[in-house]
Amino acid sequence: MPAPTILPEKHTKEREKLEPLYNVVLLDDDEHTYDYVIEMLQTLFFCSAADAFRHAVEVDTTGRTVVITCERTEAEFARDQIHAFGRDWRMAISKGSMSAVLEPAGPAGGGCN
Repeated sequence: MPAPTILPEKHTKEREKLEPLYNVVLLDDDEHTYDYVIEMLQTLFFCSAADAFRHAVEVDTTGRTVVITCERTEAEFARDQIHAFGRDWRMAISKGSMSAVLEPAGPAGGGCN
């Protein structure tokens, strides 16, 4: 039996139905340690230690890092988890969680993989 043929028109319509993707961007500050960032990313996003460290370096050196790319509902949940993670007990000046924002994803996403 021959394989079914997907017409370009149908393929385009199916792609239009897909939800747009969003980046969850972790923003740098001076109130959280590398250990905090690594711990948070491993806990919330199941990053490996190496990936979490890479994100910690990136947020420290560039001011931001994309921790996950997903559909809007999941991205909002991920951002809210970051905002709820709490202060860094290692630093007396830490008053609360790190900040994160959502932005539309480009062709290449990011994350812990």
